[in-house]
This record gives sequence, C-alpha cells and structure tokens, in this order.
Amino acid sequence: MKNTAFNITSIRNDFPILNLKVNGKQLVYLDNAATTQTPKVVIDSIVSYYSKLNANIHRGAHYLSQKATEAYEDARKKFQKHLNAQSSNEIIFTSGTTHSINLVANGFINLLNSGDEIIVSHLEHHSNIVPWQMLCKKTGAIMRVIPMNEKGELIFSEYEKLLSNKTKVVFVNHVSNALGTINPIKEIISKAHEFGAAVLIDGAQALPHFKIDVIDLDVDFYVGSAHKIYGPTGVGILYGKEKWLNKIPPYQGGGEMIDEVTFEKTTYAKLPNKFEAGTPNIAGVIASAVALDYINKIGLEKIEKREAELLDYATKKLLEIDEIKIYGDSSNKTSVISFNIGSIHPYDIGSIIDNEGIAVRTGHHCAQPIMDYFNISGTIRISMSFYNTIEEIDSLINSIMVAKKMLS
Repeated sequence: MKNTAFNITSIRNDFPILNLKVNGKQLVYLDNAATTQTPKVVIDSIVSYYSKLNANIHRGAHYLSQKATEAYEDARKKFQKHLNAQSSNEIIFTSGTTHSINLVANGFINLLNSGDEIIVSHLEHHSNIVPWQMLCKKTGAIMRVIPMNEKGELIFSEYEKLLSNKTKVVFVNHVSNALGTINPIKEIISKAHEFGAAVLIDGAQALPHFKIDVIDLDVDFYVGSAHKIYGPTGVGILYGKEKWLNKIPPYQGGGEMIDEVTFEKTTYAKLPNKFEAGTPNIAGVIASAVALDYINKIGLEKIEKREAELLDYATKKLLEIDEIKIYGDSSNKTSVISFNIGSIHPYDIGSIIDNEGIAVRTGHHCAQPIMDYFNISGTIRISMSFYNTIEEIDSLINSIMVAKKMLS
C-alpha cells in the first residue's frame, strides 16, 4: 500500500506512548474511537501551563491571570476558526461531549410541552440517548427513533415520516462510534429545519477525521471532546448558534456565569460565560487548542486519506478470516471496524490479543440499541488513526488467527 505524503516515522515519534511495551511486546494501539493518544507538543503545553501560567482566568488583574486568560480565550478563537463559527461567543468549553449534550438537553426543559416530539437515531451513543430520555420524563415529550438497516445506515425515508410540526429537537451523531457510519447530517438538518426543529449533532467521532463547517451545515448545536482529537481528557466543545444559546438557560450556577448576584435575584453573564460556571479546566482547554493546531498542521485532508487507506487494507485482511462477520458495511464510514468471529465471545479474543500488546475495544461500545438490532451482546472494535501502520494491522490479523485457533 502506498503511504500518504506525510512521514509516518516522524509522526509516530511525536507520540511518546507509541514506544510503550505491553507484556513485553510493542504496543499496537487500535482503540482510537475511545481515546486518541497525545502528542508530545500537547503534553508539553500542559507542563508549560502549570510551570508558567497557573492562575484563575477572567478574575484577576495580575500578570499570570491576564496571560492565562489570553491563552484560554485564544483557544476559544482557534476552535471558532476551525469550526467556522460566526463568533467566539458561540464556542462553549465543557468537560466533554456528554456534558455538552446534557447542557443542551437541560436547556430545553422549559421549551418543550407534553406531547411535543424529539427525534433520535438508532445509531447513537448512550450519551446522546439518556439525557434526552431524562428530558422526556421531565416534560412529557415523546421520543421517536430513526431506524437503521443491515448496512448500519439510517433509513432516511423513515426519518422523513417521523418529522412533523410536533418535532422540536433532532439529535443525531455525525459518525457512529460503534460502526463508523457517516450519517448524512446536512440533509438531516435541512429536513428538520423545514419543520422549525432545532438540531444537535454529536461530532465526537467526526472531529478527528475530517473538516467541519457549522455554517455550511447550518447546524444549531455541534458537540465534541478534546480527547478524540489528540488532546487531553476532561475538555468538551459545544458550538451553538447564538440565538439558541441566548434562548436556553444556564446548566450550572456559580462563579463566572453571573452578571449580578443578590439574595433576591441573580442575572446571568453574556455568552460564553453564561455556560462556564466555576473554574474551568484551563490547562486542558489550552492544550486542546495545541492539539487542534497539531492536526491542522498535518492537514485533515491528509489524515482522511491516510485513514481511508488503513480502513481499506484492514477490511480486506479481516475478510480473509473464516467465519468473520463485520457489522456496518456502509460505503461511507470512518476508520472503524466492528466484527465477531463465529460464536467466539469478543472479550475472549480481546483478552488474548491484549497479551500480544494489541489494544482493541470489546463490548457494546455504549451503543446497546445497535447491538440489539444485530441480536448480539457486543463486538470486537478496531479504530484506526493516521499514526497506525500496515505492519500493526498485520500484527492484529496474526494475533486474531492465533486467538481463533486457541478458542475454536
């Protein structure tokens, strides 16, 4: 297979953990849909913050506070530019995708009435199901589900049938974390808007793989996590159209999100502070912007091409294994493959190949409705990044063959 333009050896040297030995074997990390690894430049930025800038932001007149504030707000501007948001006020920092979704779902409590309808897809991660179920319980709203097919794709014609004047919110992931399917979100958003519904897109699995333009998509809310884009854990990104962020109430109360406080009444700060109560993960936010710079320096087009090559090669090699079943064979997907081999439990294969230093994910991947559709308890999932190699995929295949022989 022909490599893409970037130097894979140089890229891998940027990630200290890729040199790790596991059980005496070279680490092969194929669990990138859960968490991507962190380049040294990002790690260094965290150390630099605590060595040179450590202070609360927005609240102090002293040098450290001002410098920390500048770095934090520069990070917001970088995410604004990356997503092509109209204003940096439309970028809210949270603790992760789950926090971002809960923030928005909570904001609709006073905007929904009993009998209103909200629409979710069958392909969702639990974090884009449970908060909305909680919302339905509190408001009396009704949840409708866009069905999927055997290829792991949403049935768009059925989605169109679900839409009505009762539809108030549609929430769908951009990419399935369990199957890698890329959903037609631009069309989903456009159809929802015909009925005046707001749309939230869970972009956690899309942001690492290709460019997102929120203006072109005309999306109302778009959410993601820094640890999916080679940044630290504990940082989430919420984009929201300013009109919507002004409409929904704050999710948490505390310092920083206020304008004036008396014992009789509190008024809230303007965007984005309205949604950022308390001391944020300052170091993490700054480091997340460094991670964003890192992938933009490589180039998302190059990343997308590299990962497509890895997906194609891994799929072909896996299909050579007897009794293998791949779930989600959409022609439009990211570098994720979920599979089982015969009647062998996925955890058993995962445990054996872990002994060879190969990290994969086994289980339902926080997507039980997908597993229920296929009538399985879980799968083995490999998820590849641009820093993975052909040799690593070959090692995976060899280890699976060994595990299959042991367990058959």
